[in-house]
Amino acid sequence: MEWSFHSAEQLAAALKAGEVTSVDLTDEAIARIDRHDPVINAICVPDFDRARAAAHRADEARARGEDRPLLGIPVTVKESYDIAGLPTTWGLPPHRDHLPTEDAVQVSRLKAAGAVILGKTNVPLGLQDLQSFNEIYGATNNPWDHERTPGGSSGGSAAALAAGFGALSIGSDIAGSLRTPAHFCGVYAHKPTLGLAATRGMTVPPGPALPVELDLAVVGPMARTARDLTLLLDVMAGPDPLTFGIAHTVALPPARHERLADFRVLVLDEHPLVPTGSAVRAGVKRVTDALLAGGTHVERQSPLLPDLTEAAALYAQLLFSGSVARFPFRTREPDPTETALDAALRHGPTLSHHEWLEANHRRELHRHRWRQLFAEFDAVVCPITPTPAFPHDHEPDPGNRRLDIDGELVPYWDQLVWAGLATMPGLPATAIPAGRSPEGLPVGVQVIGPMFEDRTPLRLAELLEREIGGFQYPENAAAVINA
Repeated sequence: MEWSFHSAEQLAAALKAGEVTSVDLTDEAIARIDRHDPVINAICVPDFDRARAAAHRADEARARGEDRPLLGIPVTVKESYDIAGLPTTWGLPPHRDHLPTEDAVQVSRLKAAGAVILGKTNVPLGLQDLQSFNEIYGATNNPWDHERTPGGSSGGSAAALAAGFGALSIGSDIAGSLRTPAHFCGVYAHKPTLGLAATRGMTVPPGPALPVELDLAVVGPMARTARDLTLLLDVMAGPDPLTFGIAHTVALPPARHERLADFRVLVLDEHPLVPTGSAVRAGVKRVTDALLAGGTHVERQSPLLPDLTEAAALYAQLLFSGSVARFPFRTREPDPTETALDAALRHGPTLSHHEWLEANHRRELHRHRWRQLFAEFDAVVCPITPTPAFPHDHEPDPGNRRLDIDGELVPYWDQLVWAGLATMPGLPATAIPAGRSPEGLPVGVQVIGPMFEDRTPLRLAELLEREIGGFQYPENAAAVINA
């Protein structure tokens, strides 16, 4: 029996029933990677010997009667997480030989839950792109179309899931880095509420891995089903044991509702700063139709929605002011034709501390606005990016790149506005498959929920999966068809 595309939940049940062993699952996953990854290039750091040893230990533990959430299930990990004995480079050539001596918090949690780690997945240089390529490991290709990107910066993880390389993966998100690859590759991802999952050990090399509280950035789960996202989030959630974990534990509230008919959803498909491509609008419509068919109360506008233009500009300022802390940036002269978003992108890297504090205050005003909105609605459904996966574009200066949206060329970074809608205020957002484009490419949408009510968008994602389907095999990509 072929197990490669079964969910983690299904694999756990099969392992408990004695239908398969972890060694069997691990050997099959490794064989699949050996067979297909030379074309996809998702697994940049394989760790097969230790994976086989971990699988043996998982089978022995199960034989002793142990039962853990991920016991014996093959998974992958984004390259940016520290794993003792494996390189963590973030794609940065000066750090190609950096070998951490201890695991990231989330890697430790995976191991404690019994997961079998197959290896690490590819990323862009410094995690600073919506594609996944770097000088050390090369480019990762989208399993649906090898001429296109799988997204970034968790693109290797999304491609691995779409190609059947393990049942789960963990990634990170500050500019849609979980959600965009999920959207481009037809899988699921969840950006948790800011601060919900500890990030120590997801650290720019050479470190050290300190227990800092990151601004905007989160770590989160990726999977091929919505239920698997919840399974993995429950393993990942919780504060760092070196900081808040000393005194705090996490108890997420249940989802607000269990039936589509009880949800109140605001649907958006237009942004004032960037057009939405027809394929993405069709994906939003498909989800909207499923909501309406299920009896959901759907609205398409609300006076409670924060100003999208101001939100995008504020997000750009906060994003780029933080990004330059560890990475160089190229200053740009003011352009008389620049938009408010252009100005924010240009000025963000040079914000003074006083200006950052003012921007942070405006963020709190937006958070307050979102709280008011979520008193009237349970979730917001909207795009993740304006288009499906775009062709590889390795122009060294992203400022010179252009994104083609149904024939209209827009600046490359403009596609971040939808991802930033949830990131800037720190809201949870679940990426779900929503069909395919006329070219056969996956299209996804995101479900944004109230802060620390992560189970609400996750539950809505699960209900929508039942109505419109979810992950589909990339059967038009020869490299990942079952042999």
